[in-house]
Amino acid sequence: MGRLSQGINLVRATFFVLRKDKQLVFFPLISGVAFILILIAFITPLVSVGTLTTNGISNPYAFYPALFLFYLISYAVVIFFNAGLITCAHIRLTGGDPSIHDGWENAVRHIRPIIAWALISATVGLILQIIADRAGAAGEVIRGIVGGLWSLITFFVIPVLVFEEKGVADAIKESWGLFKRTWGENVIGQISLALPFVAIGALVIVAAVAVALVGNPVLAVAALVVAIILIAALGIVYTALHGIFVAALYVYAQSGEVPSGFQRGLVEGAFAPKKPKKGVVGGQI
Repeated sequence: MGRLSQGINLVRATFFVLRKDKQLVFFPLISGVAFILILIAFITPLVSVGTLTTNGISNPYAFYPALFLFYLISYAVVIFFNAGLITCAHIRLTGGDPSIHDGWENAVRHIRPIIAWALISATVGLILQIIADRAGAAGEVIRGIVGGLWSLITFFVIPVLVFEEKGVADAIKESWGLFKRTWGENVIGQISLALPFVAIGALVIVAAVAVALVGNPVLAVAALVVAIILIAALGIVYTALHGIFVAALYVYAQSGEVPSGFQRGLVEGAFAPKKPKKGVVGGQI
């Protein structure tokens, strides 16, 4: 219960940071638009040549190399903008006043490790996809479990890459160490952060379906458009808050200090320094 309360308080505090720096939504907005364009650019030729059909994959020898390239480019774009977002959040949480240029500049400066990390992420993603395709339902379970564990272990890779000037292998190792220190707040915080957005998204979908069942095609199209816009907006806000969440956990795990962008009254219980165990550096949440 203590960890649950701490995780919820930590998530609540991210909203206050976003209210101060609304420009942080620039990064997930541009990243989302870029991802959609990349997706269209890859799906269109695969469908046109018959590699990807409604019945599945007709030519895996052409599909999987294309899928790897898609993963590589899309991961590189998403990681680049996440690096910019986390940079700005980190500046705010450590007492600075960030601008979009600050995040963009730091992401550009670390473009090589970002691409290297995208290459590793794309390789892992392709392997998990192949397992899911070849092993059926069991493969989907394996992909879900392994993919979930991988995302937790590598949760702090981006801040380590852009703030500690480490290589990808060392960043993964450091991310695992940081995760072990904050695993409870990490997992609970992510769930607490996602639940409101999932609930609101579900309500939007239910409302759109209800309007469509009225039978008026104009209203049905309007409801669909509004639902898409609202869900996209939810995704943008969620991504911005998640970036702040990553930066906040990283700052506290490294320094043991309450990030300055947070209201102490909200996080006083969550950020309660504990006596570190032997060999552990930094604070505990």
